Amino acid sequence: MKRGSVAVVGAAETTEMGKIPSLSTIGLHADAALNAMADAGLSPSDIDGVATAGISPTDLAHYLGITPTYADGTAVGGCSFMLHVRHAAAAINEGLCTTVLITHGESGRSGVGVGRRGANATSLSSQFEAPYGPMGPPTLFTLPWTRYAHEYGASTVDLANVAVTQRAWAAHNPRAKFRDPITVDDVLNAKMIADPFTMLLCCLVTDGGGALILTSADRAKDFPQKPAYILGTGESVETPMVSQMADFTSSSAFTVSGAKAFAEAEIAHGDVDHLMIYDAFAHLPIFGLEDLGFVGKGEAPAFIADGHTAMGGSLPMNTNGGGLSYMHSGMYGMYALQESVRQIRGIAPAQVDGVEIAVSHGVGGMFGASGTIIFGASA
Repeated sequence: MKRGSVAVVGAAETTEMGKIPSLSTIGLHADAALNAMADAGLSPSDIDGVATAGISPTDLAHYLGITPTYADGTAVGGCSFMLHVRHAAAAINEGLCTTVLITHGESGRSGVGVGRRGANATSLSSQFEAPYGPMGPPTLFTLPWTRYAHEYGASTVDLANVAVTQRAWAAHNPRAKFRDPITVDDVLNAKMIADPFTMLLCCLVTDGGGALILTSADRAKDFPQKPAYILGTGESVETPMVSQMADFTSSSAFTVSGAKAFAEAEIAHGDVDHLMIYDAFAHLPIFGLEDLGFVGKGEAPAFIADGHTAMGGSLPMNTNGGGLSYMHSGMYGMYALQESVRQIRGIAPAQVDGVEIAVSHGVGGMFGASGTIIFGASA
């Protein structure tokens, strides 16, 4: 992708967040989409590209009355929306479409309009991991963290520091689910979910959604909101089974995706003013900081403990409160992207001064996929 050739000109989340029993899954997609269109001053007739995960782009286009020339249903878990941004930028540059709507919506808490759940018995994870008794992500994600802790001498206190720091950010966000301050002891003494993850080290379960609208940079200044230019993008996949990671202390999907995005954006790590790293569980920001190259291997726990990712720190991270305190409906990547755009626009509840470059990094599955988007305040 040509650096800065495409921009986000519309961005919004659902009208309500948290518990929304009045809207189905597709209703949440539509609510977020209409809010993003209002943000950009557009109507469905102005949209000629759609991308979504969780529902079909066919369903989305029909429901909103859009006749697209470009459709993307890429679904690789929570970072799907980072990949949608990347693909949409390529499609716009190629002339396949001019204006792409990317949507997310999940009734993760209320379960309204949610399809049948359950693993495919013929999938690799069902055949080769399920017989050993894992009970979903909280148990599966303990494996890489346990190995990381062994290799680098990390502890549950290091995980707790992530949760405490992000709760402090959430305190400044009126839409955050949890805003009350917490301490390391609060985290360590919370209900145990899967050793060593206590409840405060695990993501929320909420309803909500969000949407983005992308168009070419040469049109971006015609819209009412400040554009967030796309400087760099990256994506990769590793394995559908966490047990088959090549290295339990590092994600190859993270390193490939991040390196590609940074090379495309032509920036150094020191140029980054703001960072979002998907945090379904508290160890993910630790892996992300290291695999993206912000710190060396084994150095992220001390980096966080020293306050670098906190308010006033050298690398403000997860400033909306993250999946641990802000919200997490199931696929969190859209909310990370939304916060990056807000920071570039200068309108975030916990706004960081002078954000010119913001990185948004996501994960899909148990380190199975990754997407990285680098935004700029200018092209």
